[in-house]
Amino acid sequence: MNSLFDLTGRIALVTGSSRGIGNALARALADAGATVVLNGLNRQRFGACPGRCRRGA
Repeated sequence: MNSLFDLTGRIALVTGSSRGIGNALARALADAGATVVLNGLNRQRFGACPGRCRRGA
């Protein structure tokens, strides 16, 4: 990956990642190569992020 923020091999815990800024941050970290651990109060609010974050795409 040719990126300013290459996070390949890193693990990121994002609290409040079920929506809003936390969700956007989780997606961005996944896109940068990090393994993202999602955390939120309501599992149904995660939407597509778990799959997308798992794939990093």
